[in-house]
Order: sequence, then C-alpha cells, then structure tokens
Amino acid sequence: MIILIGSFRFPLENFEAAQPMMEKVIAATRAEDGCLMYAYSRDLLDPSLVRVAEKWRDRAALDAHFQTPHMKEWAVERASLGLSERDIKVFESDEGVAV
Repeated sequence: MIILIGSFRFPLENFEAAQPMMEKVIAATRAEDGCLMYAYSRDLLDPSLVRVAEKWRDRAALDAHFQTPHMKEWAVERASLGLSERDIKVFESDEGVAV
C-alpha cells in the first residue's frame, strides 16, 4: 500500500476560487481504480493551509493517477491560483494496526 501525507497553501483571497476544482479532483480521484482514500482538509488554525491524505493500492495505481486528465487540469489550475509550499511525502506500508 502507498500512503501520501502532506500539505499545500493557497492565498486566502484565492481559496474560494480553488474550492470547486479541489472538489472535482477529489470526486474524480476517489473513483479511480486503486484509490483507497483521498482527502483534503483545511487546517482549522491556519485557513490558507490544506492537508492532504491519500491511500493507494500500489505504486502503479498512484502513477496512473498522476496521468489522469483531472490531475493535469489541476496542475494548471492550482498554479494559476497561487498554490505554494507544496510538501507531500510518499510512504510504503502494510495495512497497519488499529490503535
């Protein structure tokens, strides 16, 4: 299993404009083969910060995700809206255990 954890930032004045595209990306990504979980969440203490959490069946599914039309569109859109401080890390894991 592949896990991605990270964050990115939008200027507050662009956040409302970015939200429809983020919703589109989330919906399309969750429908992809191999996507086990895909979520964005706005940080409660820092409203310009978006937290990212993803879980993928395997690396092939993640690689295919990056080639989808919605991700290519998102790359263009997020740049035009001032996305910055993008920091996303990839981890390989097993199923883990509940705590």
